Amino acid sequence: MRRILAFLMAMSLITGCGLLPEQIDETKSWSASKLYYTAKEALNDGNFERAIQMFERLEARYPYGAYAQQAQLETAYAYFKDNEPASAIAACERFIKLHPNHANVDYAYYLRGLANFVVDEGFLARFGDQDMSDRDPKSAREAFDAFQQLVSRFPESKYAPDAVARMKFLVNNMAANEVHVARYYYKRGAYVAAANRGKQVLEQFQQTPALEEALAIMAKSYDKLGLDDLRDDAFRVLRHNFPDSPYITGDRLILDKSWWKFW
Repeated sequence: MRRILAFLMAMSLITGCGLLPEQIDETKSWSASKLYYTAKEALNDGNFERAIQMFERLEARYPYGAYAQQAQLETAYAYFKDNEPASAIAACERFIKLHPNHANVDYAYYLRGLANFVVDEGFLARFGDQDMSDRDPKSAREAFDAFQQLVSRFPESKYAPDAVARMKFLVNNMAANEVHVARYYYKRGAYVAAANRGKQVLEQFQQTPALEEALAIMAKSYDKLGLDDLRDDAFRVLRHNFPDSPYITGDRLILDKSWWKFW
């Protein structure tokens, strides 16, 4: 009996649907220019969802021509403004692939970097006391790569100066992240891992402020491991580059609660 009732209800719903008026698409006869400027108006008004809908409708109906190409780029920006960085990145990559020689392709590189930058900004800027050992700032690296491609391919681009500034910020914060993880490992007695993280800063981020602490962690980790030669090498580099470092006093490296003398 229940099955019969359920069947009858389903049939009534299907029948009822047929009685509903057909939705009318007001944009059905719109030209490419009208779709574009309507989408731009929505974008300027902060109605990003409608802007994306209009831009995508424009591209679907008029896939060729300047309006379609610009709509692809505007769609990426609308996604970015709508706090959808993953969709913005995908749209930028699609535009770069389809239009590598477009006059505004430099902006696509910049926007792709900016979207990745926003994804990782909170992670890079706020370390706190959380366990960072299993975190990988992938978005920061991808943002850096996008900005680097922009600067190398389009050095005269109006977006290049801002990209350079953001690259510097990203490098400093990626290095700081490595030191944060190294510190985490050192406090937990994982001295090999701590030394390796410090070494990574030395090899990849030599011009960053984080190098000073990275060298100190390397020296202290090697000391804990009984690797005196490596410890002394790290200390030499630290003392040479940072003679006023708070991690050293004269010819001594400050350890946890003790000293060892460098001869």
